[in-house]
Amino acid sequence: MDISKFKHIDHIHVRNYEIDWQGIVHNGNYLLYFEIARVNYFKEIEMKIDERSISGSIRIVLVRNEIDYLNSASYDDRLKIYTRISSIKNSSFVCEGLMYNVGTNLPIAKNLAVHVWTDARTKKSIPVPNDFRRLVDKYEGGNAEILWPTIEV
Repeated sequence: MDISKFKHIDHIHVRNYEIDWQGIVHNGNYLLYFEIARVNYFKEIEMKIDERSISGSIRIVLVRNEIDYLNSASYDDRLKIYTRISSIKNSSFVCEGLMYNVGTNLPIAKNLAVHVWTDARTKKSIPVPNDFRRLVDKYEGGNAEILWPTIEV
């Protein structure tokens, strides 16, 4: 992942209850940190997020969530999380995340998350709305691979 392509940055301060018995951040919390950064990314690109968009007729479902642990974080560490959408296909989009320790500048983790737009009633995938494609394209400035639907004549 090329860090120069990331425009969105979030900061997390590790709290005491996020530490496991080894004295480091519990592995599941890194996924939560990336999720927080993704939601803030959506807000930054001005995607409408409210209770209707979460529980309405269209749902965005997380179908893949990979993480590579590179170094561990500990209590009171300040973490910087970079987030971007790297591609949009027909019914899915890919988010990438990079996490660094602010104090040491060590990379902590990498994340790849795939989301699919679905019809809440049928639970089947639906095309990513063009409004969303435009928001991402405007924000990413050409750094995302966006598949635009073709119009048949």
